[in-house]
Amino acid sequence: MSIEVEIVSPEKVLFSRAVEMAVIPGLEGDIAAMPDRAPMMLLLRGGVVELYENGVVTERFFVAGGFADMTATRCTILADQATALADLSVADAQKRLAGLEASYDAADKMNVPALDLLMAKMQSARAEIEAAGGEAVKAA
Repeated sequence: MSIEVEIVSPEKVLFSRAVEMAVIPGLEGDIAAMPDRAPMMLLLRGGVVELYENGVVTERFFVAGGFADMTATRCTILADQATALADLSVADAQKRLAGLEASYDAADKMNVPALDLLMAKMQSARAEIEAAGGEAVKAA
């Protein structure tokens, strides 16, 4: 049995076909989208979506947040940003992280919603660096 998986970024549909299973980086932990699972929607954190066929990972995509809608036959991932792992750049992600850290340092520490958003973006940039094969970066 298989499940239809679609990964959509604001720019385009990156992936659309049936796979055995997709492991998705949920905000509260990784979760598997498999045939016949109970329907659910979940928020995504920055991380890697792994697509399985015949028990092995066949494709990997980095997503920088968003949400996923899962049913018994389908999983739609609407990502804030999505990129094939091979297309990631450690240098670009490190540059983005440095800018986010500078913004965090300069931010009004009483503006909790803004700080939360910056923290989520920094977590995503760190996950992207790790997914691209870069050194793990210490948390702020």
